[in-house]
Amino acid sequence: MTSHVNSEELPQRSSRRRMLIAFLPLVLFVALAGVFLYQLGSGKDASEIPSVLIGTKAPTLALPPLEGLSANGTPVPALTDAAIKGKLALVNVWASWCVPCRQEHPVLLELSRDPRITLVGINYKDKNDNALKFLAELGNPFAAVGIDPQGKSAIDWGVYGIPETYLVAPDGTILFKQIGPFTTRSLRDKLLPAIEKAVTPSS
Repeated sequence: MTSHVNSEELPQRSSRRRMLIAFLPLVLFVALAGVFLYQLGSGKDASEIPSVLIGTKAPTLALPPLEGLSANGTPVPALTDAAIKGKLALVNVWASWCVPCRQEHPVLLELSRDPRITLVGINYKDKNDNALKFLAELGNPFAAVGIDPQGKSAIDWGVYGIPETYLVAPDGTILFKQIGPFTTRSLRDKLLPAIEKAVTPSS
């Protein structure tokens, strides 16, 4: 028995198919928005976005120095793998044009006095003179600074937006990631326990 398709049904089916395809992006957007709203409603800190790099080796560091930056009359070195090799390091991504970076800076100055860690900086898409003025005004917490004018290194590190900070173990493993400026809560509940765990010998 042969089925006959009404000639008027074909354009209707084609039209319905096109409408479904057209609405697909909207459906996906609504689904993602729902997930985002759930995250906000759950009370979770939006800065605590998990990173796929946690537990993996840190990307290679081979960044030029911030020319003109010195400490006690000695040029601050470039940010290379050698600057953090064998050390518990805090890698901070910052820029002079970044308002939250300015807000976070006093915290970094305090962290730079912690003898357990070596604090280094990636200067992100910045102008040399502006970066120097920023550190001259607020103080330099970094043992080494590398410039990333095109943002290529930041891409390797999976940077979402600055400031961002990574705790890197002496063997080069990324232990912790902070998105956005440090707060009293993130220091107390996240970073300091991660540092303590990293420096405490495993039994």
